[in-house]
Amino acid sequence: MSTFIRAANQQTGAIGYTEHGERHANTCADGARFILRSLGHEPRRCELGAIAAYLHDIGNVVTREKHGQTGALISKDILEDLGFEYEEIAVVMGAIANHEEEEGGTAVSAVSAAVILADKSDVHRSRVRNPKTTTFDIHDRVNFAATSAEIKVSRKDKLITLELTIDTEVAPLMEYFEIFLSRMILCRRAAEFLHCAFALVINGTRLL
Repeated sequence: MSTFIRAANQQTGAIGYTEHGERHANTCADGARFILRSLGHEPRRCELGAIAAYLHDIGNVVTREKHGQTGALISKDILEDLGFEYEEIAVVMGAIANHEEEEGGTAVSAVSAAVILADKSDVHRSRVRNPKTTTFDIHDRVNFAATSAEIKVSRKDKLITLELTIDTEVAPLMEYFEIFLSRMILCRRAAEFLHCAFALVINGTRLL
């Protein structure tokens, strides 16, 4: 798994994308597990969320286009070899195949919803690979401007909140919305699948 994720990260880097390697995989795994656990889901489902989130970008080892579907098929082989039950493999496959906005990004299970939320919430300057700030594109600027990103979950209020700190001297908030509005809509829909509302707080101000 780790070898494929490292190779996928190298290949996305070669075509100019931000970091999609072990850091992103582990951040998403922790986030998906945290969301499900905070909402009271059973431990096994929380672990399936972490597994699906860890593997969600593995399809990039083949190609960026339709990497969700490719990754779902790769994950099937991996989880079969590890002895997972097919009911669990199906959940993980569905979550991986449906995580990307270009392919619909529709939550099809609680695990799928948690993966979408964890993935789309991972915006941070550590993901930027371009060492030259003068040549940053809008994705580089927005990610580099994000100095912190934290998911908060209130089971009582049925609310999932993404709190960001963005250095507006690096990138104005309008640029964040220019490239991430569609992702925030996916987050809202994923939260609704989990019977929660979604809130976006940037620099202490609630914007969604």
